[in-house]
Amino acid sequence: MNKRILLLLSIFITVFAAAQNKKITLEESVLQQNRLFRADKLAGFQWIPNTNKYTYYVENGTKLMLANAVDNKSSLILGLDDLNKSLASKINSFFGYKWKNENTLTISNGSKFYSYEVSTKLGKTIQETPASAENQTFDDTNENLAFTENNNLFFFNKNKEKITVTNNSDKNIVSGQTISRSEFGISGGIFWSPKSTYLAFYQKDETNVADYPLLDITETPGKLENIKYPMIGQKSEKPKVGIYNVTTSKTVFISPKGNQEDYLTNLSWTPDEKHIIIAEVNRGQNDMNLNVYDANSGVFVRTILNEKSDKWIEPEHAAFFPNNTSNNFVWISEKDGFNNLYYYSIEGKLIKQLTANKFPVREIISSNTTGSEIYFKATGENGTNMLAYKVGLKGKQTLITKDLGVHTVIPNSDGNYFFDEYSNHTTPSKSLLYDKKLKPTTLLESKNKYDGYVIGTAEIKTIKSADGTTDLFTRLIKPSNFDASKKYPVLVYVYGGPHAQMITNSYLDGANLWMYWMAEQGHLVFTVDNRGSDNRGFAFESVIHGRLGVNEMEDQIKGVDYLKSLPYVDENRLAVHGWSFGGFMTTSLMLRKPDTFKVGVAGGPVTDWKWYEIMYGERYMDTPAENQKGFDEANTLNYVKNLKGKLLLIHGTSDDVVVMQHNFGLIKKFVEAEKQIDFFPYPMHKHNVQGKDRVHLMKKVLDYVIENNK
Repeated sequence: MNKRILLLLSIFITVFAAAQNKKITLEESVLQQNRLFRADKLAGFQWIPNTNKYTYYVENGTKLMLANAVDNKSSLILGLDDLNKSLASKINSFFGYKWKNENTLTISNGSKFYSYEVSTKLGKTIQETPASAENQTFDDTNENLAFTENNNLFFFNKNKEKITVTNNSDKNIVSGQTISRSEFGISGGIFWSPKSTYLAFYQKDETNVADYPLLDITETPGKLENIKYPMIGQKSEKPKVGIYNVTTSKTVFISPKGNQEDYLTNLSWTPDEKHIIIAEVNRGQNDMNLNVYDANSGVFVRTILNEKSDKWIEPEHAAFFPNNTSNNFVWISEKDGFNNLYYYSIEGKLIKQLTANKFPVREIISSNTTGSEIYFKATGENGTNMLAYKVGLKGKQTLITKDLGVHTVIPNSDGNYFFDEYSNHTTPSKSLLYDKKLKPTTLLESKNKYDGYVIGTAEIKTIKSADGTTDLFTRLIKPSNFDASKKYPVLVYVYGGPHAQMITNSYLDGANLWMYWMAEQGHLVFTVDNRGSDNRGFAFESVIHGRLGVNEMEDQIKGVDYLKSLPYVDENRLAVHGWSFGGFMTTSLMLRKPDTFKVGVAGGPVTDWKWYEIMYGERYMDTPAENQKGFDEANTLNYVKNLKGKLLLIHGTSDDVVVMQHNFGLIKKFVEAEKQIDFFPYPMHKHNVQGKDRVHLMKKVLDYVIENNK
């Protein structure tokens, strides 16, 4: 072999090796996890109603593809240029499109709503809202479009006439928006009836809710912006449900049957439009009635069921109607310790308990056209998964998904086919189509977008919680060049609170990519989902009641004990970081377990629960009048003298979830105790730091850990 060939071969090997060893930057780890490194998926997948055909978009949402489930051969059905030409519009992507029927799709650019007929290749503008409109809620049946402006509710009818539903000059009366600070599964405030005869909406009276000041520094001088913030134990909002009759232009209102500050949640319409079903939860959140009301008059009809608990009741899902010709419905209840499905008549008779699983149902996906089968998500026996099942009205349950992992499943109208897209520990993403016999066909399997990059590995294990019996999931991220003969410092990432699970059987195991970056800098990154976190049932979650932080910390210490048992962990170099509830956990661990961690970084932390919001806080802590001992025990301000390690506190100055009073109150106590700590504000950011500034945030956090955990 001559020298020239040897030289070329050497260059090739060098280039190839470099290509296989690209390092992920911190900026990429923060901004590109769901962009550059996002797995390939069938984006925008939808079944065309009442068919075996489906669509999805490709090339950044510029081309809509059509395929038939019989052979899965795809072809272009519509390009974005042709759509815009037909609509005389400037739509940038097929994102948000929806099939109205077999031939017509609807799409919006934010303010304008369009329909397009595939057979004629003709489109039209259906509605257009003013620039000030928010909470747009489109009615597919008659093409009405409801929306809010400021605190009032309006809609455009099919003739594009603007109809005023509410006209309150009092800014404390807010209609058509989410209430209860989006707790109880509430994600919107506008509800069209099935045939668009009525428009139901949430209304809240915030007259007695305290104003909370936020500073806008973008003006000169700075401007005070008041928000309504109901703190634990103080006055709360008063909810109502309004029902507007489109024909008569009359509105009736439903108020709580108990206290004016009780919660009205989980609103649903019966298919015949005669009734509305609403869950009313008392302010103490330990007593719930599922009530039926007459839709025309707003008059109470009956209570279908009542649930009580000595800890809390938290309905999160509206009644589900499997068949649009019957008012029989399915209710998700946690009364036996796990969310299960119960089939009721509108008269209040329990027809059948459909599931009796010892793992939680997470949500109902849909039902088939006859209403004989219901499809739902549940964890299965391992709480890190999210699987899909179907159950008949007689209670026969079948697992649809065949692989463990985190699944998104979409059945077609008659249930003959199921689209399934999932990832797990070893699979970036896989898209399948199941037929009626649950035989799968692979539509797409993503390559590993991290191929060629230097990236470490994650180990998923279980340890025993502080009660000695409960299994807790752990995740330990190691660098690509891990050497078991070395001693490594560890960053413990913690959340630890309700409604969140950090460890899942998905690609990267639920971790943020910056954790893998941190591992490449020489820190192991460890997480444990303690008792109190999500997807493990009521007993697992409710041990926190009245004593937030206590059992959670004991479980985190069990995680630390596990770390110390590993020969490659340097037990003298442990750091902890978390945000929000994780910020509360971080400050609690640094102050109440002061000999454990050398460094802590707490972002947006709750420091004293009496300063937190009513809806969430009173569920888990009750009120100070009822549980002063619990509030004192959880109050991080009471432990400032214990601080031994380095502590950095971070907060967004416009945080409207965990207000800055939490951090300021804690800092004041540190000053009084003559304890030095570090503090960094993010001006004008809310509860978390988003966008490009998030790179700055993570550099601040991780640099602090690296520099102080030596």
